[in-house]
Amino acid sequence: MENMGFVSLIPPLLSIALAVTFRNVIISLFVGLFTGLLILSAGNPLEATTSTIRDYLSPQLTDSYNAAVIVLLFFIGGFVALVEHSGGGAAMASRTIAYLNTKAKTQIAAWCGGLIIFFSDMGTPLIVGPVFEKIFDKVKASREKLAWILDSTSSPVAVLIPFIGWGVYIMGLIGEEFGHLGIDTPEFSAFVQAIPFQFYAILTVLAVPTVAIARVDFGAMRRADQRVLETGKLYWPGSTPLRNIDVDQKYGGVESHPSLIWLPLAVLFVTLFGLLIAAGFPFQTVPGSDFRVALSTAYLFASVVLIAMMLYFKVKRLGAIFDTYLAGMQKMVSVVLILVLAWALGSLLKEMGTANYIVALTQGTIPPFIVPAIIFLSAAGMSFATGSSWGTFAIMLPLAIPMAAGLEAPIIVSIAAVLSGGIFGDHCSPISDSTILASTGAGCDHIDHVKTQLPYALVNGAITLVSFVIAGITHSSLTVLFSIAGMIAIFYLLARLQTRRTPAH
Repeated sequence: MENMGFVSLIPPLLSIALAVTFRNVIISLFVGLFTGLLILSAGNPLEATTSTIRDYLSPQLTDSYNAAVIVLLFFIGGFVALVEHSGGGAAMASRTIAYLNTKAKTQIAAWCGGLIIFFSDMGTPLIVGPVFEKIFDKVKASREKLAWILDSTSSPVAVLIPFIGWGVYIMGLIGEEFGHLGIDTPEFSAFVQAIPFQFYAILTVLAVPTVAIARVDFGAMRRADQRVLETGKLYWPGSTPLRNIDVDQKYGGVESHPSLIWLPLAVLFVTLFGLLIAAGFPFQTVPGSDFRVALSTAYLFASVVLIAMMLYFKVKRLGAIFDTYLAGMQKMVSVVLILVLAWALGSLLKEMGTANYIVALTQGTIPPFIVPAIIFLSAAGMSFATGSSWGTFAIMLPLAIPMAAGLEAPIIVSIAAVLSGGIFGDHCSPISDSTILASTGAGCDHIDHVKTQLPYALVNGAITLVSFVIAGITHSSLTVLFSIAGMIAIFYLLARLQTRRTPAH
């Protein structure tokens, strides 16, 4: 296997180091790419610059596959912005308030609200949180619990869905690497096959109803709930609630209707699956190009319906609606830049033989079954340090996929290990955007949110690590059943142990 030796590790290691230090993925990827080309050009900066533009960035933008992904991301960005500003999510949540008279019902309702707003990981806490915070106060459930629920239904839900921005972004990275390796599996099929192996995301999403229904709180979260129940105080002494007034004005106070959520989504699903079924789904493998066209069409139709409904309900004027749609598209520019740079860096690493070098170093010393667990830990560490799961995916997938192929480790499980590690590290990180937004949406002190969420995250992270070892051996998607059973048992045990030490009143 041809490679440039240790030198081939410099671009990815430099990208990781810069991402951790400066927490800017775009700059980190660009510097890693440029440094690699500087090495290939024997230190000639002019040649490295021209090669960066001519041979690596421009081809990524002109490639038909990549262009289709970019167009789709812009359609998704516009639609998500319309939904977030339509007020439909808040209207739907407010209709259920009258029925929420217990802690369990309230927590499950907030959880369902997060699942309904699956298309926007950033919108979930800012739409659902302000609606439910007063209800949580009424039933004497802590703001920390609400922040945890918001955080558990944002990125952990989004990473499991192939037809939103997260899935399209991840499939773009997978498809590029599969192309380099000559793997015929469509990226859509690979993503779907990886879903049962996304142990951390699945455990995190299911932890909320487990805690709410079985009442198996433990750790700092249990103490926070006892504080509210026994003293009525929403915060610990010295806590500072995190709330941006602009957020309240942006997502609240819009007279709207629940149909602005469910009808556009219904149009999206009917259009998407109608086109996919016409292409042979689920009995035949749908090519990635057909999937992207179907998805772009579905988002376009859903946006047109939503625009018409916003005009009908007089949510905004037509000019303001188009401004919102274009602003949503503009938000995807940074995502597109990350994708293009990740594709370019992946091409560079293939040319330098980075994965070949890692395989040559580790072959015979690391058993293939342990590779997914190692990938999970590496991705988790990077995501925790950078506070960015997307940045972690961009750097780790181009390394993990060819490494797994070279070491004969299960590729699908290894892909899921990158995704699970990215979500786990992001969930634990106090500098993560999603963690900060969950605190904001719940009107909760940020550090209190991190402290109360961490015990649940660490338990699920440990179960996930063991699950990847098992999945590395068995290659079986049924491993997720072991993971879920383990989470329920450990949560119950920890809650019982804490009850014995400090009985709840």
